[in-house]
Amino acid sequence: MFDLANEILATLRHNKLRTALTGFAVSWGIFLLIVLLSVSRGLVNGMESMFSQRDTETVSIRGGFAQKAFKGLKEDRRVSLRDSDLPVLTSQNANVVGEVIAQVSNDSLQVTSPNDYLTGGYKGVYPSELRNSGLDMTAGRFINQNDINSKRRVAVINEESAKTLFGKENPIGQLVKISDLSFTVVGTYKQAWRRVVYIPYSTARAMSGGSDIVNNITVKLKNVTTIVESEAAEKGFRSTLGRQHSFSDDDNGALWIWNRFSDYMRTSTAMGAIGMAVWVIGLLTMLSGIVGVSNIMFVSVRERTHEIGVRRAIGAKPRIILRQIILESVAITTLFGYIGIVLGVLVSQGIATLVGDGGERPIIKDPTVDISIAIQVTVVLIIAGALAGLFPAMKSLKIKPVEALRDE
Repeated sequence: MFDLANEILATLRHNKLRTALTGFAVSWGIFLLIVLLSVSRGLVNGMESMFSQRDTETVSIRGGFAQKAFKGLKEDRRVSLRDSDLPVLTSQNANVVGEVIAQVSNDSLQVTSPNDYLTGGYKGVYPSELRNSGLDMTAGRFINQNDINSKRRVAVINEESAKTLFGKENPIGQLVKISDLSFTVVGTYKQAWRRVVYIPYSTARAMSGGSDIVNNITVKLKNVTTIVESEAAEKGFRSTLGRQHSFSDDDNGALWIWNRFSDYMRTSTAMGAIGMAVWVIGLLTMLSGIVGVSNIMFVSVRERTHEIGVRRAIGAKPRIILRQIILESVAITTLFGYIGIVLGVLVSQGIATLVGDGGERPIIKDPTVDISIAIQVTVVLIIAGALAGLFPAMKSLKIKPVEALRDE
């Protein structure tokens, strides 16, 4: 083993410039591979973090404006969704609908406390809105089913809004007024861009003055596993509501539909493609270095023709020669490859420090290289080194001892 190590070091010293340039190519390829893998991992982590905070198997529907005339009705007419649409959507799409809920809001009212007030009104929701909107509760609780059943006057507010209304006081249990009605604050949530005051849907409906118009309908999907099935379900919802509100199935302006499940599946597919592309780019970049290693080994075999002939003449078996050439190639590739790994890990750690935790909706989160990637890259290095040395090793076996001994 020591003799083999000395021979490898001798090969490196004998071709210093050529080895350095080839080693740089290997290191650069591995460095890029590690950095690209860490960034792609950060993108995947960011996507998973974003989607993990909310239900992805949902379809949100809002009313729009019918752009086409239909059955004697003129174009550009308003389509308003109603409470009566919920049971119809459920019954006519029972095979793909798990739950149908609605939202109702009033944006013109103020929410007041003895200290200050908020503009923007309220939104009446069901308990599942916590997951639908990806809210992060910081104190207390969200709206629950008992609040819905009893039409309780309770409210959930943003923690920044709580500071506006109550200063440094604990907002939980405090009273706010909405439309001259007192509501008890039961919870606060954290979200940088959302300042909505949530109240129970049943309470908001009772405050709507007899109107049955809803702002948004959210359908929880079931038995849907592919984009094709999700889009078919979306088409079914559009058709059902088209019959309810008299607009054509192909009138895309009549409804605004956000199919979260399809978005999630497409994003997951894109992340998988990015991961594959990263490996391809990294391996192609590293290929130039591997070719260089192979060339070094060809030169090494040519320069050591006499030595190989002597060893063959005194009884060295072909597999011994083969093993030596391949191990030399693996050693060169692994040595410079690990230099690239170390530099790549340092850069990925630097990127992780720069992006931090990514905030509430991180695009890149924790872009670091874990042990599984290190193992994968190590396997790639070993295989690449073995392949780089295989062809020179095969050539060395074709050298006949008599010819090699004559070769000076």
